[in-house]
Amino acid sequence: MDDLPTIGPTIGPTIGVVGLGTMGLGIVQVYAQAGFPVIATDAHAPARDSARDRLTAALQSRVAAGKLTQAERDRALGCLTVADDLPALAPCQLVIEAIVEKLDAKQTLFACLEKIVAPDAILATNTSSLPIHGIARGLRHPARVLALHFFNPPPAMKLVELAPHATTAGDVIARAGTWTEAAGKTVIRCPDRPGFIVNRCARPYYGEALALLAEGRGPGEIDAAMTAAGYRLGPFALIDLVGADINLAATEGMHTAMQGHPRYHVFPALKAQVASGNLGRKTGRGFVFPDPPAAAPSDARTIALRIEAALVNEAHWLLSEGGTTPEGIDTAMRLGLNFPHGPFETLARHGRSAILQELARLRAAAPDVLKPRYDPAPGLETA
Repeated sequence: MDDLPTIGPTIGPTIGVVGLGTMGLGIVQVYAQAGFPVIATDAHAPARDSARDRLTAALQSRVAAGKLTQAERDRALGCLTVADDLPALAPCQLVIEAIVEKLDAKQTLFACLEKIVAPDAILATNTSSLPIHGIARGLRHPARVLALHFFNPPPAMKLVELAPHATTAGDVIARAGTWTEAAGKTVIRCPDRPGFIVNRCARPYYGEALALLAEGRGPGEIDAAMTAAGYRLGPFALIDLVGADINLAATEGMHTAMQGHPRYHVFPALKAQVASGNLGRKTGRGFVFPDPPAAAPSDARTIALRIEAALVNEAHWLLSEGGTTPEGIDTAMRLGLNFPHGPFETLARHGRSAILQELARLRAAAPDVLKPRYDPAPGLETA
């Protein structure tokens, strides 16, 4: 185990991180760079052994880019202790797990951790897909469990989704939020619902694009319509960036979690893309990569309105379920996906009548099995 950090001043409580893959090490960097003492570990020795060198390289790249001084780099490295085992995390007041996305693995880890850390220490999961109440089930102190969902790469992405479950204690929510904000992040409270805010509310961005593709439109022109509307990347360019296989897994996960509702329909074109092996940037070809951007079609505004109407509607469905706010959803979508506006800002731009008319048009034109996809959310229809 490394010696406890001695280089430079530290602030706040000691943070623990379990899992030193790309995401876990990124979370380490967030807190260490902010001056928090961090104790991190991984079940696999190679991940532990290489963690300090990998963090050094990540910090050095920021020094080279002029975003960090050499002294700040040294201070951040001095905040990190790499531990051989879980008992070394005993001093931590907040432990964040970034291990495999398997419910039983996370439950087992937290059951071990709660025997090690203090009774008031917080246990946070970085899950993006598992229910928080499920992870907390069976623990002696479930009120200390919540999600702190960082986005990849954590040092660069400002957003963290904070998701408590029904019995998470208020002081646990407050402390986890305050410490993470002190590390430079924008923390948005969200409900313990599938996909939280961003992964759920983003589904129509891809889904309506895939619906348009099924109707004969080209992926390049669909993307061009959205970039013309101010979006940094079109839906297919985003799929190519993340990977079609990752997008398919997220879509299938939402479809299952939401009892197969047509709003989360898994379109055959996405399955076919994954089957083809053309997953996007990581394989050298995707829906649009590496082709040059297409020209925006003459009906670009119609395409953008369709996709935005679906985004607005999904945000209202989430809002109707409680646990979040219009402002929180808008901020999460801007920071999590670099959207030019959040869905409630989009509603204000288009007007409620235009959105409802577009949903009605889409419902009338859709095949019977997909008509419920366009049913307006209660808050959208009655507000």
